[in-house]
Amino acid sequence: MYLDVVDLRNFYGSALGALVRRSIRTKLIEMWPRVTGDRLLGLGYATPFLRPFLGQAERVIGFMPGRQGVVNWPSEGPSSTALVDETMLPLPDSSIDRMVLIHTLEMADDPEDVLREAWRVLAPGGRLIAVVPNRIGLWARLETTPFGYGRPFSQGQLDALLKDTLFSPIDWRGALHMLPSSRPTVLAMSRPLEVFGLKVWPGFAGVLVVEATKQLYQGIPQRVGNKMRLAPVFRPALARDVDRLADD
Repeated sequence: MYLDVVDLRNFYGSALGALVRRSIRTKLIEMWPRVTGDRLLGLGYATPFLRPFLGQAERVIGFMPGRQGVVNWPSEGPSSTALVDETMLPLPDSSIDRMVLIHTLEMADDPEDVLREAWRVLAPGGRLIAVVPNRIGLWARLETTPFGYGRPFSQGQLDALLKDTLFSPIDWRGALHMLPSSRPTVLAMSRPLEVFGLKVWPGFAGVLVVEATKQLYQGIPQRVGNKMRLAPVFRPALARDVDRLADD
């Protein structure tokens, strides 16, 4: 179940949404300080976090799922957004260098299909950042923000999902240690709470932010005598292909 694009736009236009945007943007810039010459794609509702990369990356595109809806972005110049099926992106294989998924995996009917399609369009050595609600965080428990909807993840669940779809996680961070409240007194304390929470309760961040690389080599089960072992294959393989070979 995807949230409506109007609700997402209104949230990020609010005072609390501006704080969320700044907190997550900071993590993205820390993880990707240089994207010069890269082709960057945001999938889901990623446009509030992509502006720092405009003018630096070769191209910045925002794809939004059909069940969510789409808005024009950026406000200046030609639009760089499009309405898509998140499991059938209108892009050639290996055409994107970097990809940001936010308000995507937790909303998707089948997050594995979304990540397989992300794997397809990413170039060899391509990087992906996924931002998802943290299952044990406070933000996933309240429906006052977009992170209270859909399916939250633990770090272990997200790690397994990425590995099952041929991604290798290389960096884990957390964001949104502040309280998910729009009350003026809480908003005024948001910055010190964010710093304090990062030091004192890092595991209870509102969202998990993980960077992963496209895995190019996959172990294929092979029988040696009465035992099974993994042998490397030097071409990309989908999980269903591995299952088929194991059954042969």
